[in-house]
Amino acid sequence: MVEDDATIANAVRLRLVAEGFDVRVAVDGEGALAAYAKAEPDIVVLDRLLPGLDGLEVCRRMQAARPVPVLMLTALGEETDVLVGLAVGADDYLTKPFSMRELVARIHALLRRVDRANLLAHDDRVIRIGDVEINTAERRVFVQGTEAQLTRTEFDLLRRLAERPGHVFERERLLSDIWGFSEAAATRTVDSHVRALRRKLGPDVVRTVHGVGYALVRP
Repeated sequence: MVEDDATIANAVRLRLVAEGFDVRVAVDGEGALAAYAKAEPDIVVLDRLLPGLDGLEVCRRMQAARPVPVLMLTALGEETDVLVGLAVGADDYLTKPFSMRELVARIHALLRRVDRANLLAHDDRVIRIGDVEINTAERRVFVQGTEAQLTRTEFDLLRRLAERPGHVFERERLLSDIWGFSEAAATRTVDSHVRALRRKLGPDVVRTVHGVGYALVRP
């Protein structure tokens, strides 16, 4: 966990230790990168605003060194701030103040997704949707032959939609399938990731069905 507020860091550490996690805490960006290289954690809870290197740069460097699920904490609730965090490699985010219960649930959900991704590693299919090519075994996506840099969560969401092109997935169903929980109040998480996919793959790849959810367009 990377958090410069000692009260928040200690409270979260105690809760996660009670949940069975081995928790290491860093209070700034440089310390976070050093601890990351040494501990090789399974997941990182990362504050957005840090002294020195900010959370965005820390996330970018971590993902470049060794990809890892990142849950970003932010006091900045504007959509643009969320999208910037997703763009540098964060898989999910929570806006401060947050509940410990939701934090723990999201951590467990991210870890379950990693387990599912490992189980699907044998899947050697290549799915083509228009100009988009999805290599499920290598977890790589190409648009007109050029590789698109997707986060772990973005790839999982795209692959889920690509399993049934044209089928409309409800937001709550996508939350359950990708994030591991289903709460109507959290559907903005899905919306933010869809916007990120459109920015990287093109505006017309994912279709919005207002009041329902999303569908991948048919070839």
